[in-house]
Amino acid sequence: LILIGGFVQLLAGFLAFRKYDHLGGAAFLTFSALWSHLVNIGAGNSEGFTAGSIAFLVLNAFLIILASSFNVVLLCMTLAMELLTICFLLFTLENLPLPFEIVMLSIFGIICFYGATASLANCMFGKDLMMMGPPLFTAESSKDTEDPPPCICPRSHCTSGLRTIADLLNTGAVCGVPTDTVYALAASCKHPQAIEKVYRIKDRPQEKPICIFISNLDQLRAAAPPISPLLWEFMENVYPGGIGCIIKKGEWLKKLGVGAGYSRVGTQDSIMIRVPDLTVLVHLIDMTGPLAITSANPSGEVDSTHHDMVISRLGHKLEGVLCDGESDEVVASTVVNCTKIDESGITIVREGCIPAGKVMQIFESVKNR
Repeated sequence: LILIGGFVQLLAGFLAFRKYDHLGGAAFLTFSALWSHLVNIGAGNSEGFTAGSIAFLVLNAFLIILASSFNVVLLCMTLAMELLTICFLLFTLENLPLPFEIVMLSIFGIICFYGATASLANCMFGKDLMMMGPPLFTAESSKDTEDPPPCICPRSHCTSGLRTIADLLNTGAVCGVPTDTVYALAASCKHPQAIEKVYRIKDRPQEKPICIFISNLDQLRAAAPPISPLLWEFMENVYPGGIGCIIKKGEWLKKLGVGAGYSRVGTQDSIMIRVPDLTVLVHLIDMTGPLAITSANPSGEVDSTHHDMVISRLGHKLEGVLCDGESDEVVASTVVNCTKIDESGITIVREGCIPAGKVMQIFESVKNR
């Protein structure tokens, strides 16, 4: 029975740790150690048991203090264990009243049975079906004293959050947004001063061009750029996704909705266009029109892969950050020069999340067809 009791306590501790209940796990593992210690008595060997039990009384006293900030059931269990340890000490001194032993074992058994049943039921159904009781005291949360974020930081899963960022972009603000690769800085192509601000925020060299994002390929077809059938088919195979295509620039960009930002995106002769494979960003572009996009990191530093990184690094320079958690990738998109696709094929300008070999495989497949 002693061995079974120790095993049950050990199993309970393991399950508690699996649920990230570190206090409960520590308590059960400590109880398991005491239960194993009882084997010495069970085997008739009581030497050293008295000193070990006294040490456990002291340790369990700390568990009682901690349990009082957790829930009533765990507090009662640690209190009962303290009294039960006293029973073991009295037993070694052959001075344990039988009624006291029966009462304490019964109380401890009832508490353990209720606690195990409540934990199992609440965990299975995801709600408090059986009450565990409130903590006797709680430490004040430090969240209430945290400094507010340096800019507006709505959540991406909320329609109101998406509208907030769209309104900011439409008024000429610069915001951090999630993409299907890493986080990016976004500015409306209708506001050239916002694109200029992007350069200042990143400390980005003026000779480095900024690309644009559109929400779907139909937008590009409606603008009627002078694109060959081979390039159309190649883009149909890589969009949406983490590949950006550099194509020849022209007045058709104004039909696309680039507007006053025409001279501030791309180079004088070319522009990189990408269709992201991220629903929230596609919806945002539908609300704002084409966006000028560049990675959300100070120039020369690593990419931002979480909205917290954008807020901490650049939040004080931005009007807003659309928070979407961890990014899907840890590196930016792959950039492909398609300006001479009919004459000499494509060239990889930057290898990113899509391997260069896969890009060339797609191109060869399209070309052969």
